[in-house]
Amino acid sequence: MTQTITVRRTLPWWPDLLLLAAFAALTVALINGHLLTLDQRVADWSFGHQPPIPYWTARVFNYLGQGGQVLTPIALILTALLVYRTRSVRAIFPFIAAYIVMYLTIGPMKLYFDRAAPRYKGPFKTEMFNPVASGDASRSFPSGHVGNSLVWYAVLGILIAALLRRALTRWELFMIRVLPVVIVFITTVYTGFHWLTDSVAGLLLGLVLARLVERVPWDAIPLPALRGWSRPAFQNQPL
Repeated sequence: MTQTITVRRTLPWWPDLLLLAAFAALTVALINGHLLTLDQRVADWSFGHQPPIPYWTARVFNYLGQGGQVLTPIALILTALLVYRTRSVRAIFPFIAAYIVMYLTIGPMKLYFDRAAPRYKGPFKTEMFNPVASGDASRSFPSGHVGNSLVWYAVLGILIAALLRRALTRWELFMIRVLPVVIVFITTVYTGFHWLTDSVAGLLLGLVLARLVERVPWDAIPLPALRGWSRPAFQNQPL
């Protein structure tokens, strides 16, 4: 039986540099007090247009961006299936990488920038480095919902393509990689979990992290023999 190995497409780095520059520019603008009025106006509009059915529908769909409760378990199940099928330790690498890149970036940034969420009732709630808010009330920037969803759905795309042993179609990529992120972005702002600029920042940073996970050649990472468990797991998956 002939094994088909697809040549991997290398992602260019220049979009990542532009995304990081945009994220840095947005962060500096917020620190200097710009765009805060825009954030407050969007939040005020959202709070003024939340009848029960649209609001709770948005709350439910917002779970598409929940890392711990939704995306992590799904990714773990798909990872287990791929490990079982391929008998390769490489199948767990994307799952581990997702955790590493997010805990080294989004998590520390939330703690450092200390920005309150729109639902915070205290003062200075739109400002970065809030001197009053603390704990969960001051971890709004950048949006973890949006950033997490970009990274985790990239991982899900990698795992699903490997399990299907073929490249995903454009429609499948849209349904797995694009639509959930759009829904999370909109519902996160509409429900008041994050300011508009928080979600934009999460989008910019999340795209960089997702592309970082995508460009890793998992099957080319040097490993010892591991009694056969170092065999390829993603050789039929072009990126």
